[in-house]
Amino acid sequence: MKKIFASIAAVVLALSSVQAQDLAQITEIYNTGAASLTSGDKETALKAFEQAYSLATALGDEGKEVADNCKGVIPDLYLSIAKGLVNSADYSGAIAKINQAIEVATKFGNADIVSEAKELLPKVLMQNAGTLLNAKKYTEAAEIYQQVFDADPTNGTAALRLGLALNGAGQADKAKEILTKASELGQESAASKQLYNIFLKEAASALKTKNFAQAAESAVSAIQYNESAQAYQIAGQAYQMLGKASEAIKYFDKYLELAPNAKNATQIAFTVGALYQQLKNNSKAVEYFEKAVADPTYGAQAKKLIEALK
Repeated sequence: MKKIFASIAAVVLALSSVQAQDLAQITEIYNTGAASLTSGDKETALKAFEQAYSLATALGDEGKEVADNCKGVIPDLYLSIAKGLVNSADYSGAIAKINQAIEVATKFGNADIVSEAKELLPKVLMQNAGTLLNAKKYTEAAEIYQQVFDADPTNGTAALRLGLALNGAGQADKAKEILTKASELGQESAASKQLYNIFLKEAASALKTKNFAQAAESAVSAIQYNESAQAYQIAGQAYQMLGKASEAIKYFDKYLELAPNAKNATQIAFTVGALYQQLKNNSKAVEYFEKAVADPTYGAQAKKLIEALK
């Protein structure tokens, strides 16, 4: 922030005897702004300086000194007010003031304020979107994250958070697309976790509705991001229902490797034994039926099948 706020109170414009009455009135307005700024009332100060600038500009050369002084103060004031609004968590108000600071500073040729405001804007937008996301206002949050990402397509954090918001808003396909970009922009770990969750949820839902092809596809996609026992189990179940025994065995095998002590481990082993039996691989069928002999539901049947297949 410029030193101008520290010194503005000392800048009180003196009138020469040749100045017109209207310039005297403008100067009084300017000095009122300076006094308001000294007392910490920035909003009142801003209004006074803007009024003084407008009136002084209309005077032409006679009002140039006042106008120039106003031009040095107004952009700084907009940005200072914006920062205060950020501190009070009024992000919408802060964003409006930052945009005004950029507009006015550009008009007045104040490159430093333009640069500072443009650097601050995406940070405040992210804070605003984060508040909305935490409040589960996913659509509103997504709109703001999209603004940040559109302005800076290299912002991996914005892409990641946009993916979260889109998924929360029920736009899973768009979420997957942007999360993939986030992964490429340095957010691989966090993005992979979210992609896994999305695909796993899709797989479980598809399995429940007996859309086995979709369940298999989504489960395999989930596995690409996290080799979890749950994803392998869903893939195995889906391929089993699709009549693809070899694929089902592959995924059930991995499930048993990852969760050997799961409550349903012996039941899965029995299922794998039955799948091998379908494939007429009796030795492997026996191997898996033997793992199921202790199962309270399938144990007795497993023993009979072992005897029959040996």
